[in-house]
Amino acid sequence: MPGYLTKLERIAITGADDLLIRSLLDRAQFDDVQGRAARLGISSATWPLFGLLWPSGALLAARMAARRPRPGERILEIGCGLALASLVGHRRGADVTASDSHPLAGGFLGINLQLNRLLPMKFRRGNWSEAVPAGAALGRFELIIGSDVLYERDASAALAGFIGRHAAAGAEVWIVDPERGNRPAFVRALARLGFALQQQRLDHPAVGAAPAYRGRLLVFNRDAAAA
Repeated sequence: MPGYLTKLERIAITGADDLLIRSLLDRAQFDDVQGRAARLGISSATWPLFGLLWPSGALLAARMAARRPRPGERILEIGCGLALASLVGHRRGADVTASDSHPLAGGFLGINLQLNRLLPMKFRRGNWSEAVPAGAALGRFELIIGSDVLYERDASAALAGFIGRHAAAGAEVWIVDPERGNRPAFVRALARLGFALQQQRLDHPAVGAAPAYRGRLLVFNRDAAAA
């Protein structure tokens, strides 16, 4: 038996059918007896974060629901956690690869695919702190998406570098950012890699049991000549 507790919820996604999601019970869950997460630099405090539902993830999933899949397009979700956006895109027929550095993320994705009667989808371990040759780990993608991934200063620009290595010529990048204060350095790092930025506010007040949200959608477009 695992050393953590889970719960099952029906999650409403704007513009898409609900998803049944198995998640961790709360932020107190932790199970790393073999030290797999610790060896990847995941502390006991951050261990449960992958397995919780976050408002930014729901907003990214709604954005995916509003976008028609494009023939031949490959999509990569970085730091996917429970991968709501990937599940929405996959259910609509998009070619999606979900990625996360957490050792349990792939297993939770498999369970949630089964709960929603969806076919298997691609999952890869994606750790942007690891230096790899261009395109060697996951390939190149026309759309790269992520939510709440700017949770540290990333002074080495590792996240921007990871995106740059895996972005195809003319690629688009969507990042939902809940204003954690690390956006400016990330924007500058991507600009050096040839990405231009447009922003959209996503603020909304509390509605019923749903808390207020303050954040923005960052949309980067890469000049084909910069790839």
